[in-house]
Amino acid sequence: MRPTLSWTPTEEPSPGTTDLAPVAEALGRGGVLVLSGAGISTESGIPDYRGEGGSLSRHTPMTYQDFTADPAARRRYWARSHLGWRTFGRALPNAGHRAVAAFGRHGLLSGVITQNVDGLHQAAGSEGVVDLHGRLDRVVCLSCGDFSDRRELALRLEEANKGFAPVAAGINPDGDADLTDAQVGDFQVVPCTVCGGVLKPDVVFFGEAVPPQRAEQCRALVREASALLVLGSSLTVMSGLRFVRQAAQAGQPVLIVNRDPTRGDRHALARVALPLGDALSAVAGRLGVPVE
Repeated sequence: MRPTLSWTPTEEPSPGTTDLAPVAEALGRGGVLVLSGAGISTESGIPDYRGEGGSLSRHTPMTYQDFTADPAARRRYWARSHLGWRTFGRALPNAGHRAVAAFGRHGLLSGVITQNVDGLHQAAGSEGVVDLHGRLDRVVCLSCGDFSDRRELALRLEEANKGFAPVAAGINPDGDADLTDAQVGDFQVVPCTVCGGVLKPDVVFFGEAVPPQRAEQCRALVREASALLVLGSSLTVMSGLRFVRQAAQAGQPVLIVNRDPTRGDRHALARVALPLGDALSAVAGRLGVPVE
């Protein structure tokens, strides 16, 4: 079964609001849990999947099933990801990430869960972030379980593929560059240095389950939160939507900041349809929270 990559609203989507008061009020009370998606990183130059110009219009993400079953698929993935890493690894936090970090420093948050694999929340100064889908800057061996640094792998791939420098059509939220099969060519994949096994980025691919312990950690954070604030996620995939449903079923307020309609809108008190950086900076200003 292919993973869910899109959804179609069953009712007329809400246009959303531009009123930031509900978000400011929830944060002002404290104890808010943030759930962020790809939309918070677009202002850092990393495109999202489903917004205007989203990568799904031109790109189907790698699935766990294809990666593990097909050596040719792994070669295409690593060629594209290696090229994408050169750009992805240089991305810097934007105003949205910095505002979330500032809310955390001022004791307004109970935690941060991110669906992103870019590490930008941590780079902005947020602490205790749960990387729901893992981190692209770490690599795991599927045979022996050894973890290694992505920068080390990048050097090994550079050595094995000298002169590999195609021009990509674009970079995707998972760090995958858009390359044709001709551009991939005979790209050489390198094995685990410990056992010679297959290397995979330490991220949850489409079609792969979030590790149970990590999922339970997130459910516990939802239970303890005063409210759930969703930032830049369409909530199309169940890995994020289930936490929105959990909060709503428990009677906890759900607020969403996302320019486009989301799969979780019917569970939310409000969806603020504004750019994230501007919106969160404005909320910080209302609350007197300085953003570095």
